[in-house]
Parts: sequence; C-alpha cells; structure tokens
Amino acid sequence: MDRLDNTIRPYAWGSTTAIPQLLGVEPTGEPQAEMWMGAHPGAPSRTGRGTLVDVIDADPEKELGHACVAKFGPRLPFLLKILAAGAPLSLQVHPDLAQAKEGYAGEERRHIPIDAGHRNYKDANHKPELICALTEFDGLCGFRDPVQAADLLDGLGVDSLKPYVDLLHAHPEDAALREVLTAILTADPDEMTRTVTEAAAACARLDGAYTPYADLAHHYPGDPGVIAAMLLNHVRLQPGEALFLGAGIPHAYLSGLGVEIMANSDNVLRCGLTPKHVDVPELLRIVHFEAADPGVLRPEASPDGEEVYETPIDEFRLSRYVLPEGTVTHDLTRATAQILLCTAGSVRAGEHELSPGQSVFVPAGERAEVTGTGTVFRATVIV
Repeated sequence: MDRLDNTIRPYAWGSTTAIPQLLGVEPTGEPQAEMWMGAHPGAPSRTGRGTLVDVIDADPEKELGHACVAKFGPRLPFLLKILAAGAPLSLQVHPDLAQAKEGYAGEERRHIPIDAGHRNYKDANHKPELICALTEFDGLCGFRDPVQAADLLDGLGVDSLKPYVDLLHAHPEDAALREVLTAILTADPDEMTRTVTEAAAACARLDGAYTPYADLAHHYPGDPGVIAAMLLNHVRLQPGEALFLGAGIPHAYLSGLGVEIMANSDNVLRCGLTPKHVDVPELLRIVHFEAADPGVLRPEASPDGEEVYETPIDEFRLSRYVLPEGTVTHDLTRATAQILLCTAGSVRAGEHELSPGQSVFVPAGERAEVTGTGTVFRATVIV
C-alpha cells in the first residue's frame, strides 16, 4: 500500500480556499481547482516507489490484477480527483468510446498536433464521469423539457430570444433542442453579445431561478454559453449526493467541492462558457438531444457499511464508508487495484494514518484494513 503525493492543478476557475480548508493548510491566494489521484500521464501521483505510472508499468498484473489488465489493458482505467469550483467551468460534452476512437484516428491522420488549441480528441477513450458533493454543489446537467426552457427564456422579456422560444414550442423535443442550440452557437457574434448582455441584466433583475445565469454572465460576459446553459437542468447537490455524466450529455459545474471520478481520458468538446475552441459541427454530432431528469444519485448501502454509487460503466466504481466512533475494522481487500481517499475525520488504512485530502494506492489483492472515525471514498473498477 502506497501513500500518494498528489498534484493540485491551478486552473483559473478553482476555489482559492476549498482545497486548503479540506487539507487543513493555509491558502496560497492562488486558485486550486483539482487534486489528481491516479496514473494520468499529465500529473501522476507520486509514491515511495516512483510515480504511479512507473509503479504500474513495472508490473501491471501485480499492481492492477490479472482481470483488470485483461479487460482494460496495462493501465489504471480511472482518474480520481478532488474538484473545487470557485467559478463556473466550461459547458461541455464527452464522446462515447466509438466516437472517441474515430475522432482520435481522424485527427491523427490529419496530423493535428496533440497540443493544438483546435484539437478535440487527445486520446481514443471515452470519458464518463461521476461527481459526488462534499459541500453543497451546483451544476448543469442534461437538457430541460423544451417547453420549460422556452418558459425560462420567455420570462426574460428579451426580444432577440423570441425566435428561440418559438422554435422550442414548434418542433418535437430532439429537433427543437438541436435547432435552438445550433442557432445559439452559430449566431452573429455581435448580435449574440448584445442578446447575452440584455439577458444578463434581466437575470440579475429577476433573481430566483435566474440567479445561476446572472452569475454565468458575470464570469463570461457576452458568451453564447450563457443562453445555451438555460436549455439545461440546474441541479443543486447536497453533500453525499452525486451525478453521473455519460457520453453526449451537456453539463457544467458551477460551484462547490466534490469527489470526481472518470475514465482515464481528456476528451472534451465545449459548448460555451470558455475562451477555448468550440467546434460546433463536431459538438452537434456528439450531443444527445434528449430532455431528461438529471438523475441525482444517492449511495446504496450494503450490510458491511459500504455505500456504492451505481453507474452503468465498468472503468470505475466509487463508494464510501462513513466510519462511526469505535474500533470496527473494515476489510477492503479486493482483487483489483484501488485508491482510498479520506475526506473527513481521521482513519487508518493499513499502516497509513490519513487525514482529510490524503489517499493511498492499494495494489490488487493486497490486504486493506481500514479503521477510525471519518469518511473514506473507495475508487476501483468492475471486472
């Protein structure tokens, strides 16, 4: 079992206080957006045996387990993060596995540099993800019912939004959502800037359900993503609640601290709320234009105290143990590799004492006993 030394990514949208508060350290004054736990080559965790990439590469079957390597190859299939949003992230969507393979191969054939600003596919993998709230957590997830979206837009009283309102009422659900998102993202930039400015003023004046969009406009003035965001469900998670974000589902995180887990990929297509490249044709090919309830997840408890967040994919499995005071020991030994993360209290994993924000990597089959008082998240795979 290896204690992990993890990298904190200083993205501009990160909170300046949330991760330092979790870790019990003084803020630096700079944004701290994500702490990465895993073997992603962009920022692999460090251990006493080298980086986690080095450790796994030296003996994949020993570290990950035979079944895991047979199913996913000689790499850790997931990336675990603590995410701290102090400002909204970009409105985005992820491809499914077939789309990722096709898109990656196509950009490789066209010799687009992997670090090019206009490149969409950094790898050939999909990126399903799960966010579990540690604090109250706001986000956008999936499309609203078109009639509800029309009512929200109409309530602003902005004349230039009337055509979108009419489209949302006039067509079947998927066609209406596709036409309106396309119209928003392909509108004349100057006209859209004026529309967003008027809409932002109306949101600030009306408050209530419009408050999240006033905040978006504050961070991204004139960005068409402000209007596109109003097509989506606004979700407020309470601590312990989660969202699963599958392929094709437009989403954005707005504020809060959470534990995030995803397939080990970096493929993102952006819809707005960003200065980065927006590839509208490719985006429209990937998005699922279907209105749906965002589906807030609550963990399902098992007799041994493990609370599992059920998802439809195998690259990751996230669960937690809320350990009460006492001397109960939980045996978490598993035939696949796992990362254990403490988010509250003080727990002991094997020989390692963990406080909030600290984590360990447990190789496949290695004995993993946990005791103490606090909360431990467990990340592993399904084989």
